[in-house]
Amino acid sequence: MSSEIPLGSVIQGSLSKGLEVRLHPDVSVEDMRVGKFLVVQGVRSRFFCLLTDVALGTSSDRILANPPAIEDTFLRDVLAGSGTFGTIELAPMLMFTPTNTESERAESFSFDEVNNKLASLGMAEGTELELLPVKTIPAHFSQVYEATERDFRSVFGWEDDPHRRNFSIGQPLDMDVPICIDLDRFVERSNGIFGKSGTGKSFLTRLLISGIIRKEAAVNLMFDMHSEYGWEAMKEGKQVSTVKGLRQLFPGQVEIYTLDPESTKRRGVRDAQEMYLSYEQIEIEDLKLVAKELGLSDAAVDNANILFNEYGKAWITRLLNMTNEDIKMFCEEKQGHPGSIMSLQRKLMRFDNLKYIRTACPHNYIDHILQCLDAGKHVIIEFGSQSNMLSYMLATNMITRRIHSSYVKKADRFLQSKNPLDRPRQLVITIEEAHRFLDSSIVHQTIFGTIAREMRKYFVTLLVVDQRPSGIDNEVMSQVGTRVTCLLNDEKDIDAIFTGVSGAQGLRSVLAKLDSKQQALLLGHAVPMPVVVRTRAYDAQFYSELGCNDWENTEDEAVFAAAELAKADLGF
Repeated sequence: MSSEIPLGSVIQGSLSKGLEVRLHPDVSVEDMRVGKFLVVQGVRSRFFCLLTDVALGTSSDRILANPPAIEDTFLRDVLAGSGTFGTIELAPMLMFTPTNTESERAESFSFDEVNNKLASLGMAEGTELELLPVKTIPAHFSQVYEATERDFRSVFGWEDDPHRRNFSIGQPLDMDVPICIDLDRFVERSNGIFGKSGTGKSFLTRLLISGIIRKEAAVNLMFDMHSEYGWEAMKEGKQVSTVKGLRQLFPGQVEIYTLDPESTKRRGVRDAQEMYLSYEQIEIEDLKLVAKELGLSDAAVDNANILFNEYGKAWITRLLNMTNEDIKMFCEEKQGHPGSIMSLQRKLMRFDNLKYIRTACPHNYIDHILQCLDAGKHVIIEFGSQSNMLSYMLATNMITRRIHSSYVKKADRFLQSKNPLDRPRQLVITIEEAHRFLDSSIVHQTIFGTIAREMRKYFVTLLVVDQRPSGIDNEVMSQVGTRVTCLLNDEKDIDAIFTGVSGAQGLRSVLAKLDSKQQALLLGHAVPMPVVVRTRAYDAQFYSELGCNDWENTEDEAVFAAAELAKADLGF
């Protein structure tokens, strides 16, 4: 379909509810798909719009009461375009008014004239096109056109723009042109990747983190719950195959730490560093986060505070070594409750099953991670077999709280000195099963709720990956800057995605029509307008675009690593 041929005319609409467009007789309604990007040429402005609904209309109820027979193709052709027609609903998202000394007079710009103006203003090297939010709507009978590649580039930019850190995340559904997000705007606020299970959230996350690493927009700390971001991951499909992890794509820039060294070695991961945490590093705030997982009552947490006030950082070790008589004597002296403390002792014994917990650690591994981040390296923490929710939530909270505390000190030092050398590197922390950390009942007690509300105040933001966004506190969701959303079916989850988003009703229909694979709705701070994309493939072509061309050797390398591991186990 030619982009210079009008598709239809605006017949009615409003700024709040969108535009209704009647398609021209020669335009098939089947060519109009929800999520399509169209342009309305008004008298003075050009409007970038998202197609949100498709409908059929008739000029008379008599046609509906007496439709033509299925074999009467002649009558159907006669009615087409006059008696029967197609209509579409458009949501205007952005507008561009060309500057012209003669544009004060109310005359329409031709399609070619406006395209030429876009070419001269939007596509000239070093010139930035200002796109304005929609404050008005086009007049009756304004013509609607297919969006051109130039339109997309004018709105979303291009990946090789020397003035911005743009990264192509995919393409429009009906065109072969990149849709870029602004990574500088992406990392300066907390963001979310949402979608039901099996829609490709992990691949999208890996894709975006690859862009951040390649463009050097920030450093990343990823809590890899299922060990699929570091070295390699299984590719979905009937055939068993793998895709590269971030360590393979960026070998000199990504460090892997593991909380389960045995699992990491079995999978043939190279150069992963072991990591352990101690009882002394567990604080009351960490217990509050996992209280539900441990089955702790409020009374047990209160008694934990009593123990901490008495024994300091060694309180857990002292508690686990107490006998019942010791507990009773302690309660008599310190006004504790014996039953609650005994219950707390039993519950905390579950920590003995966590492979990464030690009574004492010879090194402060969290300081090692901070040193990597300060050096500009990206850190992935693998959990291996320690991926149950208790283990994941405890370790993630413990590590993040200390890293955030370090960043607060660095930010305060930078604000005092104003020295650019003291400015901390922007840090993006990626967590999975985010609703577990950001639930309304505990969000004010966790470090993740604090980070989400602070935005970029201390140069730390979140990238939350979740299939149940309805479980995330509404206040936190309203602070999520950019939302990359795959298919969702639950109404509560869909409502949560559009928390604080204007024009949500039209976007709901767009989200509901997404395919279950390789499609996503982008909206928020890092993109100028909501757009549906066919997400970029995470494959050998993508690796080569990143400068990694040894994909064909990966399987041989994995076999070699496994052989070397077997030799080591046999003592060779």
